[in-house]
Amino acid sequence: MNQILEARDIVKSYGQGSSKFDALSGVSLSVTAGETVAIIGKSGSGKSTLMHLLALLDEPGGGELLVNGADASKLKKSQLNHLRNEDFGFVFQQFFLIPNATVLDNVVLPLTIAGVGAKERRARGLAALEQLELTDKAKSKAINLSGGQKQRVVIARALVNNPKVIFADEPTGNLDSVTGAIVEDMLFKLNREKGITLIIVTHDADLAARCDRQIFMRDGREDKAGIVK
Repeated sequence: MNQILEARDIVKSYGQGSSKFDALSGVSLSVTAGETVAIIGKSGSGKSTLMHLLALLDEPGGGELLVNGADASKLKKSQLNHLRNEDFGFVFQQFFLIPNATVLDNVVLPLTIAGVGAKERRARGLAALEQLELTDKAKSKAINLSGGQKQRVVIARALVNNPKVIFADEPTGNLDSVTGAIVEDMLFKLNREKGITLIIVTHDADLAARCDRQIFMRDGREDKAGIVK
């Protein structure tokens, strides 16, 4: 099986001296391509910090992080940017949409940043919106969408680069249970049909149970006793 991500005894601290806080204290895990993994735990358990490190949005204070077998600390800035912009997609609890821009413009933002031409941007943006059943909203302003529609736009934006991995941090946290279930179904459908690896940070036990594997976090460490086989 192709191991896409591997963490070896990674640590992360914030602050110094008496105000130092150990967010992660030696966490090791590996993620296989096409797998769905839930990182679950209470607030302050280290689950979001772990996801940010795996997604190369932050650097560990110690230990090793491998991406496709390569040590992330030895990758050039251009290689890191390529991974973040093309191999990884991101879905956060906060939508981070540009309110007065159209839905299509929000979706193609990663392509705009990457310098993709207007014609290709539009084609890929509309294709992503079609997967999320939002083609009819392409010209609408993001500010006029419901919460569920906004989160689907965020998923479309995460898809526009055809990523290998989607990192989702509390993807249903701002949604009611019915809308949240629809968003969850869409994420797992992308995993099944496109083989996209899902790494989902959540405190929702039901969402975590839908994943192939659950990693329980407590006080910056993996809580082995919490894992349900």
